Amino acid sequence: MTATAEKAPDKEAEGEGKKKGGKKKLIIIVVAVLAIAGAGYWFFLKPSGPEPPPEPGAILTLDSTQINLSGEHYLRLGLALQLTTTAGEEVDGSKALDAAIELFSGRTLEQVEGHSREKLKDKLEKELEELYEGEVMGVYFTEFVTQ
Repeated sequence: MTATAEKAPDKEAEGEGKKKGGKKKLIIIVVAVLAIAGAGYWFFLKPSGPEPPPEPGAILTLDSTQINLSGEHYLRLGLALQLTTTAGEEVDGSKALDAAIELFSGRTLEQVEGHSREKLKDKLEKELEELYEGEVMGVYFTEFVTQ
């Protein structure tokens, strides 16, 4: 029985060695899978750099409109929209006219002339970029007459 008793601890030692080797293999496999997944993300799913700026397309000229200012004054405003190349065939200018009327209505002559005019134009341009979801990249005043 001593021979059998001596062999039993050897089998237990071998079993522990296999368990440790199994854990090492499992860890190596998990690390390899994570590395492959990371590489796959890096090459295939990684977002590309910043979006390129929009390219100018056609210019849509809108009919002039008269906007009431404060103090019985008015503004005759004509607009042209610089569309992007991704803009659809039928871009409706109604949203642009509505935004311009909303922006300029009720302002004083001083608020629409001079340096304020450029600030209002920038504000209108930003609003149109949002309203048209990237189809409009600029706005031009084709007519700007106050009285």
